Amino acid sequence: MKKLFTLSLLAVAALTGANAADFPVKDKPISIVVPFAAGGPTDRVARDLAEAMRKPLGANVVVENVAGAGGTIGANKVAKASQDGHTVLLHHIGMATSPALYRKMPYNTTDDFEYLGMVNDVPMTLIGRPTLPANNFKELQAWIEQNKGKVNLGNAGLGAASHLCGLMFQSAIKTDMTTVPYKGTAPALNDLMGGQIDLLCDQTTNTTSQIEGKTVKAFAVTTAKRLTTPALKGLPTMQEAGLKGFEVTIWHGLYAPKGTPADVTAKISAALKVALKDPEFIKKQEALGAVVVSDKRVEPAEHKKFVTAEIAKWGPVIQAAGVYAD
Repeated sequence: MKKLFTLSLLAVAALTGANAADFPVKDKPISIVVPFAAGGPTDRVARDLAEAMRKPLGANVVVENVAGAGGTIGANKVAKASQDGHTVLLHHIGMATSPALYRKMPYNTTDDFEYLGMVNDVPMTLIGRPTLPANNFKELQAWIEQNKGKVNLGNAGLGAASHLCGLMFQSAIKTDMTTVPYKGTAPALNDLMGGQIDLLCDQTTNTTSQIEGKTVKAFAVTTAKRLTTPALKGLPTMQEAGLKGFEVTIWHGLYAPKGTPADVTAKISAALKVALKDPEFIKKQEALGAVVVSDKRVEPAEHKKFVTAEIAKWGPVIQAAGVYAD
């Protein structure tokens, strides 16, 4: 009986490729699935991370873009992927907000993934069209008050970081705006620079170069403290501007399909920790205004604990706004 049991375990291992001694499989790349289109902020983080993880993993690491449905299509692909460590997911705050945004989810955020560790925190910036009359946050608030019902606030689509930040901003100033959803950040930014919309709250990975080039007006950052990035260090925080408790940070984390063997996930997590200390990776992230995680959230258990808390934080905000997707 004991022999049969041992053979059964070996059979399961063979089916899943679940043997850390054989991971990664020679000549088989590790795919980081990004649940958004190429060229976006999460894609940029993933490509920098793939480069930094190649050496510690001893394998080719590639990025696969699987966009659609606010990131749920790509996330579901990883949830249903082979449990051999060769398919992982890089996702942002949408991992925590999708349970409240979507009535029907094809996976469970906390139950269907192995949490591998956090990657970075990305601040947000509130920016406006270059022709906006306001030149600072106080003037912006006055202008919004004077133009109630006429202000357009863009976002990159349902569940996008810009959408979430916009919801919180409207709630904080107790003013509804006309929200204009786009199919991604690029078209939203283009229309903002062209004056077709008034405001956008988006990640520094998207907005820093525009702020630096003065093709948009910048009013505030969403972090608890001011940023040190040259193009952003002069901007006040939302809290300094009078919106107490306003703090929105878009984070990224790495995940594997549930059931991926512990010794395999341990190898990936260890490689991630090495990558997060890579000076070149840190430099690239800092240039985008992102902060590489160096606290206890690099540990899988703390990563999961953090995401669970984020689910509890964002659920009421989304529900109060009455925003849902089928």
